[in-house]
Amino acid sequence: MKVEPKQIKIKDIFDGYIDNGEDGVFAYGGRLAVRPAYQREFVYNQEQAESVVHTVLKGFPLNVMYWVKTGEDTYEILDGQQRTLSIMQYLKHQFSITIESKKYYCDALPDDKYNAVMNYEFMIYICEGNDSEKLEWFNIVNIAGEKLTDQELRNSVYTGAWLSDAKRYFSKRNCVAKRLCDRYIKGDPNRQELLEKALKGICENKNISEITEYMAIHKSDADADELWQYFQDVIHWVEKIFPDYQADMKGLDWCHLYNKYHSNAYNASVLAKRVKELHEDEEVQTSKGIYEFLLSCEKDPFAGRLLNLRTFDKRDKLDVYNKQNGVCPICGEHFTFEEMEGDHIKPWSKGGRTTLDNCQMLCKSCNSKKKDKY
Repeated sequence: MKVEPKQIKIKDIFDGYIDNGEDGVFAYGGRLAVRPAYQREFVYNQEQAESVVHTVLKGFPLNVMYWVKTGEDTYEILDGQQRTLSIMQYLKHQFSITIESKKYYCDALPDDKYNAVMNYEFMIYICEGNDSEKLEWFNIVNIAGEKLTDQELRNSVYTGAWLSDAKRYFSKRNCVAKRLCDRYIKGDPNRQELLEKALKGICENKNISEITEYMAIHKSDADADELWQYFQDVIHWVEKIFPDYQADMKGLDWCHLYNKYHSNAYNASVLAKRVKELHEDEEVQTSKGIYEFLLSCEKDPFAGRLLNLRTFDKRDKLDVYNKQNGVCPICGEHFTFEEMEGDHIKPWSKGGRTTLDNCQMLCKSCNSKKKDKY
């Protein structure tokens, strides 16, 4: 991994600065992608942006920035995007700063202050190496200023046509993926969270262990159609089998559930009825578990873990323990209270409730065997 420190004046970086919106932001004579197409949008607020300009005016050091070398003489900002954009936007008259209670756009600055900005030198590390070397380095450094997410780091390494196309779907606040999945999947597209979730899902679907492996395989592909089609399939599958939307559906790992259950046949009307019943069941403490419970055809022997079924409180268990004189009714052995567990005589799956008359105390071994048998 080659890391070359370099000091570059702001006036040289500002040369050729252009903001093409969704098609990216470029500077340094067009050689630097400040914000590549469909990359994270500018996130600094007015106060933060002004603070960057004041830091430069005073000649104070900004944290080191990192550029990735993408060609013979082309670069992409890995870290320092917000600081660079703050200066570029100020020089483009997009906001003013306050000096001694007065507002100043850049062309209104006294010559000495204007020159102080233009001649200020950014301290930049230019990184060059193979994919694995860059990813290892970026993970170690990660990174001054705004911390990069894991997927932002991956994006910095596996650049190319495939990634640009993937970002077109997944990497803008109002992107098509966000509009499609917003009721079901949480994630900030600006921080590449939706892209990461889609990649994690398709990797599991294809038995690929690491996201970086999938990105390396497809790095030179012309488009990301496979990933986008997979993601659409996930959401359309959810909408088909659970057509009556419920608020607690949002935030589940629907990619994982699709991978695990989409080959099964389901009756949407039957599922809708059961969803309603389980939402109304006072025994169910975690409604988000309802959907996987139903997708597993209600055969999961540990349904209580999915639904967090109501359990017997300690007072009831002590009462039953004393009535049993500490004897397990299955094996007939005596145990301390701590060695026993509260059990539903009639299982919840067969209509049993969490009431005192439906409680028995079993030793942990017998209770475990009963669960396995069930």
